[in-house]
Amino acid sequence: MAARSIGTLTISFGLVAIPVKLYSATEAARGISFNLLHKTCGSRLRQQYFCIKEDVPVSRDEMVKGYEFAKDQYVMFTPDELKAMEEAGTQTADISEFVPISAIDPVYFDKAYYIAPDKGGAKPYALFAKALRESKRCAVGRWAARGKQYIVMIRPVEDGLVMQQLMYAGEVRPISEIDIPNIEVRDAELKLAKQLIDQQTSATFDPAQYTDEVTERIEKAVQQKVEGEEITMAAAPEGGGAQVIDLMEALRASLEKKGVKPAAKTAAAPKGRKPARRADDEESEAPAPRRARK
Repeated sequence: MAARSIGTLTISFGLVAIPVKLYSATEAARGISFNLLHKTCGSRLRQQYFCIKEDVPVSRDEMVKGYEFAKDQYVMFTPDELKAMEEAGTQTADISEFVPISAIDPVYFDKAYYIAPDKGGAKPYALFAKALRESKRCAVGRWAARGKQYIVMIRPVEDGLVMQQLMYAGEVRPISEIDIPNIEVRDAELKLAKQLIDQQTSATFDPAQYTDEVTERIEKAVQQKVEGEEITMAAAPEGGGAQVIDLMEALRASLEKKGVKPAAKTAAAPKGRKPARRADDEESEAPAPRRARK
């Protein structure tokens, strides 16, 4: 079934305007969700809100939104006040700059949309996509929708363009907040690790080779339940602590498991034995000959 457009948009940079259609690039329809039921009769449960001070149920027409500015202290906002603060939808993605695609860390990536040319936009769309592709750059700008303002990145893909919502700087934690010890890596360890990486390197990424085994397992169990079958689950393996092994041996064993001969070990001098001396050293350290007695 052909994808259905979820809206229209105009990409604007300089005096150029490109009318496009917007399509969701991802879908959550495959995800399995469960409902809460009453255990005794199997009926659906209804959520109800209670006032923690008066311990009475509160209907939706008695609710307002509030912001906690101090412990248990709130300022309340009416729906009209909240509506007035929303960003007006412009239906336009205003491009402010172009940057190398590699300059944006994927940690900033949020929701993605496919964009296709709308009526009268085929020519500028094709030109824009080819210019981005050949310059290895992406467009960065702003887009207002659903009362919010978003940073967007428009990047070329093989068959067209993708508009990626980006997180704001304040929404991404810097990695400097994480305690990562500075450990020295030995050359021999690095050589084996790179050899193992080479053995598992693919020219391209094929997402089709990865399947959601958990979802498949749940779907199978649901179907068994619907058909009235009993479900038997295999016992989960007992958890244990991580096995402490030698890093070099682990790398070697990983390569041997793949039928690859690990790089040769660097010979080390046996303990307690001095390294062999060079011939010129032996000559220089040889004792002087004794003089003959008269």
